[in-house]
Amino acid sequence: MTLRTVPVDLPGRAYEVRVGAGLIADAGAHIAPLLSRPRVAIVTDETVARHHLGPLCDALRAEGIAVSALELPPGEATKSWAELARCVDWLLAERIERRDVVVALGGGVIGDLVGFAAAILRRGVRFVQIPTSLLAQVDSSVGGKTGINADAGKNLVGAFHQPALVLADIDALATLPPRDFLAGYGEVVKYGLLGDADFFDWLEVNGPAMAAGDAALRAEAVERSVRMKAAIVMRDETEQGERALLNLGHTFCHALERATGYSDRLLHGEGVAIGCALAFELSARLRLCAQEDPSRVRAHMAEMGLKRDLSDIPGELPDAETLLDLMGQDKKVVDGALRLVLARGIGAAFVTAEAPRDAILSVLRDALAARR
Repeated sequence: MTLRTVPVDLPGRAYEVRVGAGLIADAGAHIAPLLSRPRVAIVTDETVARHHLGPLCDALRAEGIAVSALELPPGEATKSWAELARCVDWLLAERIERRDVVVALGGGVIGDLVGFAAAILRRGVRFVQIPTSLLAQVDSSVGGKTGINADAGKNLVGAFHQPALVLADIDALATLPPRDFLAGYGEVVKYGLLGDADFFDWLEVNGPAMAAGDAALRAEAVERSVRMKAAIVMRDETEQGERALLNLGHTFCHALERATGYSDRLLHGEGVAIGCALAFELSARLRLCAQEDPSRVRAHMAEMGLKRDLSDIPGELPDAETLLDLMGQDKKVVDGALRLVLARGIGAAFVTAEAPRDAILSVLRDALAARR
C-alpha cells in the first residue's frame, strides 16, 4: 500500500499525517529523525497494549531507541483529572525533558489525554500520535485539540497542542471490534455531511466494503477525512470560526454522552452519528434543507448499521428540557447563546446561534417519544 502523506502547514508547528499499512512496525524509522536523544516514553491503554505495544517497542528498539511505557485503563473515564495526574507524574518520574518525545498510542481518549499531558509538562513537550482507532485516525489525532472531561461536561479542560507527527496505520483498524469501527465511521460520515457532498456519495457506494475490511478503501477514507480536517485547521487553528463546522452533531452528542455517564452505553462516534441525524432533522424542520436530506442521511446510517436514533441508546435518558440544558454546557456556547452546526443540504453545513429553542425541544421530544 502506498504511503499517503497529508501536510498540516501551521507556521512554526507544521507536521505530517502519514497514512498507510505497517506504520507501527516501521515507527522507529519515522520517529527517529524527531529525537534529540534516542529515547521515547509511550502512553497507551491496556486494551491497545495487547495488540500494538509490543510491535511498537520492537520497532523503536530496532532503531536504537530506548523505550518506557505506561498502560492506563481503557474507556472514556480515563479522560479525567486523576489519570492526567498519573500520566504527568509518570512522565516526570521518567525524566522526560522538553526536547524529548512522548508517544500517544491508542484511540481518541489516549490521544486527548496524552496530548494534554504533553502540553502542560514542562510548559510543553513534543508528542507523536499513533492513532489505533478509526475515530482517532480521522479526527482526534489531527488538529491539536487535547484535553480531559470535567463534571460539568466533555472536553471542558484542555489546550491546543499540535503533535510533531501522526502515524495512521491502516492495519491497526483490523484489530477493532465492529462496534468501535462503526463508531469511528460516524466521524467519517460527518466530513461528507459538513462540506463534501461528493465524499458522501462515495461513502454511500463504498461504505459497506470499507466496513467489511477493504484496506485500500479504508486508507482512501482516512486520507480524505484528514485532508478535509487539515485544511480547516490550517485556516482556523483555535476554532474562532470555520473550525466549528467540525462539530457537526457534537453538541447533541456531548449532551447524550454526559446523560449516559460517559459509559459504554454510547460511544463518542455513535453519539456523533445520532447528533448528525438530529442536526439534519432540525435543519429540515427549519426549512434550511430539503425534507429528503434527513431521510438520506439516516438511510445510509441504517445500511452501515450505525446508531442514528435516541431509541438506539439503551437505558433511560433525561427529558428534552434536561438534554437541552446539557447542550448548554457545551464549549460552543458563546455569550450564553448555544451555537449549533446545521445544514442547508448534504455537504453544506454552517454555524448558527439562531436555532429556536422551541424547535430544538420539539426535535428532542419527538426523538424521545420514539423510544417508547
